[in-house]
Amino acid sequence: MGFRVALKLSFTAYFPNKVGVLCMARPYKEAGRRLYETAQSQQGFFTTKQAIRAGLAEKTHAYHVKAGNWVRVHRGIYRLADFPPAERPDLMLWFLWSQNRKEIPEGTYSHETALSLHELSDIMPSKLHLTVPKHFRRNSRIPEILVLHRANLNESDVQDAHGVKVTRPLRTILDLLGTGRVDKSQIGQAIDEALRRGLIRKKQIDSLPHTELQDSFRELAGQRR
Repeated sequence: MGFRVALKLSFTAYFPNKVGVLCMARPYKEAGRRLYETAQSQQGFFTTKQAIRAGLAEKTHAYHVKAGNWVRVHRGIYRLADFPPAERPDLMLWFLWSQNRKEIPEGTYSHETALSLHELSDIMPSKLHLTVPKHFRRNSRIPEILVLHRANLNESDVQDAHGVKVTRPLRTILDLLGTGRVDKSQIGQAIDEALRRGLIRKKQIDSLPHTELQDSFRELAGQRR
């Protein structure tokens, strides 16, 4: 059953045979519309706070899950049941999970995950690598699917992809060189592909400061020219 259809049918469940049902239903319909607009920009996902701000009281959320209108995917995060699934719904889920108290996502996909998203390697990481600010804190346990890296990224290091934030190819490869987890031959292939597709420019490589990490990148890039 579609969310909008279920929204209309749910009016009678909330207001059975009561005077003024249409007057009461109208604000509820508006709340559903506002929630849909929010979820539409987030691949069908939304948070508890976003639903409340749209006008749907928290006490009604369990009803929508039970009725099949919403799917609870994680604590405080839902998905509209009839919304077309995204190619990578996990990316938006954990991006929303990284929201701060101002409801601004602070996570940026990086390292092996970013390398895969940029299609610069055939590495398929079993976990999602997410870089968060150094001040990032969670009271609850970090989900096992996530590997958190702490760094304060510059805006120039980040781009939008798949509706979420991802480190740019240059930053991604520098991060991987810093960890030493990925074989240098694979990193070299990633550099080769990034240069071929214009995702990294020669002038970017030439402008890197002379540190051990940047020199290692420059050496690998020089082998690909």
